[in-house]
Amino acid sequence: MSMVRVAVFAVIAVAVGGAAYVYRDEVAQRLGVGAAASAAEKGSTSPAAMAQPQGRRGRANPAGAVPVVVTSVEPKSLPIIIEAVGTVQSISSVQLKSRLDSQIMKVNVEEGALVKEGDLLFELDARTLKAQLSQVEAQIRKDQAQLEQAKRDTVRAGDLLTKGAGTVVARDTNFTTQKAAEAQLEADEAMRQNILTQISYSEIRAPVSGRISSIPYKAGTTLRVGDNTATAVLATINQVDPIFVSFAMPQVFLTDLRAAMAKGGVKVNAVIDDAHKQSGVIGFIENTVDPNTGTVTAKRIANANEGLWPGQFVKVEIVLGIEPDALSVPAAAVQLGTQGPYVFVIKDGNTAEVRPIVLKRTQYGEAVIGSGLKAGESVVIDGQLRLVNGANVVVRPPDAPKPAPTQDEAPKPAPPRG
Repeated sequence: MSMVRVAVFAVIAVAVGGAAYVYRDEVAQRLGVGAAASAAEKGSTSPAAMAQPQGRRGRANPAGAVPVVVTSVEPKSLPIIIEAVGTVQSISSVQLKSRLDSQIMKVNVEEGALVKEGDLLFELDARTLKAQLSQVEAQIRKDQAQLEQAKRDTVRAGDLLTKGAGTVVARDTNFTTQKAAEAQLEADEAMRQNILTQISYSEIRAPVSGRISSIPYKAGTTLRVGDNTATAVLATINQVDPIFVSFAMPQVFLTDLRAAMAKGGVKVNAVIDDAHKQSGVIGFIENTVDPNTGTVTAKRIANANEGLWPGQFVKVEIVLGIEPDALSVPAAAVQLGTQGPYVFVIKDGNTAEVRPIVLKRTQYGEAVIGSGLKAGESVVIDGQLRLVNGANVVVRPPDAPKPAPTQDEAPKPAPPRG
């Protein structure tokens, strides 16, 4: 009996399904969804509708017109900006090492101090060298006296030879003695200069202006020239003003960058945070293109306030020029589909149309349009998630920003639990 009942129910279900399929158009028309579904189906086959994601094509909106916020596309002057990530680098980074086997006598600088070129930083023991200098200077005075005597002897030998009382051999011998004394004097003066140079090494001065690092060695430490380890560095000075910011920029912009540099200095901004930005100009372009990341460029930036620090990562903005009549829309208006970026354009005041666009760049919350839009058209900036191609819309005003709560309205802390 149960099998017969199941068979009857199955026959009834097949009959109802068949009738619904045969009269589907009439049923849809009476329910009022046929026109919307047909329009959505037709719109989904157009190239504009193909720009939408697959899941959104052909959906009807049985709830009625979709409320949206729109803005007008207007030409305006906008800077042409390329964004990159850069690393702050010191133009000069000098490691200080001793050039003498000596001992530190005095440290004249604090760790992390700002030093100027020529400042005396370290004093080494130079007493032995100064003693050698005194010895060589005494030898120089002896050489000078001997040279003067050799010159007098040469003159006497020449006078005796002219009077017939001397010989040519005596004259030549005295002349040779004079030349030997001159050579000895020159050698001792060179020795004196060598010792003076070594004495100058006992005073370690700042070769550049900048910030000095930590100083691991203090007064009394013995230094060796042969120590080539990393710990042999007395300190490191990094030049901080001006400073370099190195960044990698896609090679597709290389032609535009070189053209802009040919017209004058290309401005660049190092964005430290939302409230701090430092500007400069591009100093040079690397002479090769990195096949992996693009061309590596560098810039020189004034850094008197030391807002940039060596090793810091910053956002870089390269300003290639000004585009006088750029068409732009808020970046929130641009949607991404399988065929690329697109926007919803309002046609006839109440119909949304999918419009594929070519996006040049996005900067400061604005999307600069290369093609696909015209000045004066209205695009949707809020409410796109409920739209499909051909959907009916109703334009509403943008939401007013909520005022900040006053002191009376601010939430009060909960009282402590007893």
